[in-house]
Amino acid sequence: MLSNILYVTVYVTDQDRALRFYTEGLGLEKQVDHAGPDGRFLTVKASGSPVEIILWQLPEAAGQPAGGLEVVAPGPLILESDNLWKDFEVLQDRGVTFIDPEPVDYPFGVRIEAVDPDGNRISLRQQRRGR
Repeated sequence: MLSNILYVTVYVTDQDRALRFYTEGLGLEKQVDHAGPDGRFLTVKASGSPVEIILWQLPEAAGQPAGGLEVVAPGPLILESDNLWKDFEVLQDRGVTFIDPEPVDYPFGVRIEAVDPDGNRISLRQQRRGR
């Protein structure tokens, strides 16, 4: 049976720009960066996480969020934080763009949505303790 998630893919139009955002902005770690027959295979991940995020380059609009549409569904990534308010301040200082002005409390915990340079939404969440 299937036992693990190895990768998730986020489609980007500029891998170098995306790499800067995900490492310098969000603080993820670069894992793999190899040229391949189908293109550059570039991954990042959160420290201690077994799942890597592939930053896969596609032409603009291919696999990207539709412009001008109000999106209420979560984006392709949901990243967990132990202290979202603290991380929010750090990420804001690094220039990360957020949809809302600050994190919002929900029954499951705290959430805020960031946006990468290609318009991909990234949910940042802190689960409520004692679940």
